[in-house]
Amino acid sequence: MDKVLSPRKYGRRTSIFYINCMIYHVLNRGVLKRDIVRDDQDRARFVHDLFVFNDKNPVDANHRFSNRSSSERQLLVHIYAWCLMNNHYHLLVSPVDDDTENVSLFMKKLNGGYAKYFNEKYEVSGYVWQGKYKKIEIQQDGHFFHIPYYIHCNPLDYTHKKWRTGSVANKKKALEELYKYRWSSFLDYVGVKNFPSVIHMGFLDDILGSRRAQESTIGTIISHKDKASGASLLE
Repeated sequence: MDKVLSPRKYGRRTSIFYINCMIYHVLNRGVLKRDIVRDDQDRARFVHDLFVFNDKNPVDANHRFSNRSSSERQLLVHIYAWCLMNNHYHLLVSPVDDDTENVSLFMKKLNGGYAKYFNEKYEVSGYVWQGKYKKIEIQQDGHFFHIPYYIHCNPLDYTHKKWRTGSVANKKKALEELYKYRWSSFLDYVGVKNFPSVIHMGFLDDILGSRRAQESTIGTIISHKDKASGASLLE
């Protein structure tokens, strides 16, 4: 059984230096920034693939939706946060057993499996992704604290683009939009059951805190320039 990972408190804060694992922000875009999902069926398929391909055992790329349980899988990575956008995605992961090859295998299965589904459904050929995924190791507390919120705020690009400059005036409306958006781990972290089987939730509990705490932090990030300034550096 792989070890259960959890950040530890350092004074009143949680520090990445007390985490005995590697954590990565992983992202990829559609080739030429084209959409990688065209409807909710595609979105549901991608989320399903996050679950099914996170397995050391072979998975047929032509698999259909399954009710496979978490206990039947041998995980490759722990997924802590994720967000699927129209033409890209973000993941926050760590490799099981600190083996970086597990990240590589998971990404190969995820990107290859979804690309096969997409090309067959739309009867197209060629590349779906712009290239190999981008993997950024989280090495600083500032990055560690900010990245889950950054991932969860991505859907605001559709309705409140000024969040990236900390210039959102109506924070309440922006939060309402996040609650409407199903295709990320945000809802599960604020207590709205969405896709809980995809993520390893306990790891971020000390960072994100309660629903009210998360709403407050997001409100601060999207309405204060100094708090939002790092968003462009995280891609």
